Amino acid sequence: MARPARSELDEETFPVPGSVRFPVELTPPDGFDPARLETWPRVAGRLEWVAGRLLYMPPCEERQSWTVADLVFTLGHWVRSHPGFVFGTNEPGILLRDDVRAADAAIWRRAEARPASPGVSRVPPLLAAEVGGRDEGARELREKARWYLDVGVGVVWILLPKEREVLVVTPAGESRHQMGERLPPDPRLPGLAPQVDELFSQISAR
Repeated sequence: MARPARSELDEETFPVPGSVRFPVELTPPDGFDPARLETWPRVAGRLEWVAGRLLYMPPCEERQSWTVADLVFTLGHWVRSHPGFVFGTNEPGILLRDDVRAADAAIWRRAEARPASPGVSRVPPLLAAEVGGRDEGARELREKARWYLDVGVGVVWILLPKEREVLVVTPAGESRHQMGERLPPDPRLPGLAPQVDELFSQISAR
């Protein structure tokens, strides 16, 4: 991995060679506290706090962003008809076991979620969904899925735009689902079993 780069509270730009593999480790700024978002560096990209390391990912590519939008539309439509649940997107911070991870989207039971606040969530979601991209493929996201399951997340969806497939990961194992198929339902999320095509509708229309 590349040598940790200096980060400040103000956004800063620094060149990296094309051979660098992400995520890149940053040096936390003075006063950094993973539980206080106001102390995190302001950068054009995505940050997570994992095993005592501040990790940076660059902004996502177009295909990835379109798939995230399809995912959000699908989950938002389901939550609107199931008021006992809430969902978050835009890399919601989830602080569990001293790590702060960020999902592309996640669903919680409303009764278990904290009231809206400027802090990160400390409650494991029922569902965490991740979308693969240029810097995070199936291997990296499977590792992240293991973390989710270890901290109490019920089910993880890994959307792979390039393959137009979805991996569903639960404590019981993993299943792979292709276009034309429907994701398996989970009793904790009644009626949430979208068609795979729905999750890749924008890139499929290109």
